[in-house]
Amino acid sequence: ELEPVFTSVKSFAPATVANLGPGFDFLGAAVDGLGDFVSLSIDPSVSPGHVTISEISKLSPNPLFNCAGIAAIATMKMLNVRSFGLSLKLEKGLPLGSGLGSSAASAAAAAVAVNELFGAKLGVDQLVLAGLESEAKVSGYHADNIAPAVMGGFVLIKSYDPLELKPLIFPQNQELFFILASPEFEAPTKKMRAALPAEIGMPHHVWNCSQAGALVASVLEGDVVGLGKALSSDKIVEPKRAPLIPGMEAVKKAAIKAGAFGCTISGAGPTAVAVIDNEEQGKKIGQKMVDAFLEEGHLRSVAMVKKLDRVGARLI
Repeated sequence: ELEPVFTSVKSFAPATVANLGPGFDFLGAAVDGLGDFVSLSIDPSVSPGHVTISEISKLSPNPLFNCAGIAAIATMKMLNVRSFGLSLKLEKGLPLGSGLGSSAASAAAAAVAVNELFGAKLGVDQLVLAGLESEAKVSGYHADNIAPAVMGGFVLIKSYDPLELKPLIFPQNQELFFILASPEFEAPTKKMRAALPAEIGMPHHVWNCSQAGALVASVLEGDVVGLGKALSSDKIVEPKRAPLIPGMEAVKKAAIKAGAFGCTISGAGPTAVAVIDNEEQGKKIGQKMVDAFLEEGHLRSVAMVKKLDRVGARLI
């Protein structure tokens, strides 16, 4: 059995933007400067092979019903850790139900913390699988948040059975900024998934496939204009979800009118995400998005301009 290489560790995992318009459940990206922290330590007072959550706010401290706890336990099982008990502290840097991968960030940070504590024996695919156990219990079995949260950058999920992940490398010399406008409104993932059609017509299928292909090509080429255009072009999911978020359609129009290359819903919402290649212009666009949420949706919101996180979950 593995011996711990540290007595305690602290990890971080970034926020994520899932779907990216036409990439529903198979495309996601990590966002720099936002995320969750997990502190983990060997605790002799905890039963061997178990995890307790010693500190947390607003969420269940039961590790069997908490994203970080579920992922930590799954990672312990993968590592076959049975002789040590662990104590976990979760610091939420992300609001719940924001569409920024809050549950995935907690799960990714916990999985990485357990793995690092015992010598980093697991690869990213296994860490994503541990996080998927958590996601399945909270918001459904989809990896478009947990994969970029673990791996960083843009990630394409090629297959779920078996799990196949494809990192999409955005060129280092290109600038990309996400403009994130988060309103004071809850959009529970289960409710937002329930709004989606069970079947779609062939024309929409063909259109969304072509736009997802264009989005992937734009990421690999560092074409932020093309990325934005594809991001804005979903004809299946966004049209069903946008009306459930007050002001969302006006926010999208305002972002593009102000110069954004594209705008859509981040994950299940309610955060709106736009893309640009200039930070200062991004701040001006963010203000227009905030104004639109207030004027059309009667919702207060905050806007942030963030870079792509290229690292993913890591030991800090």
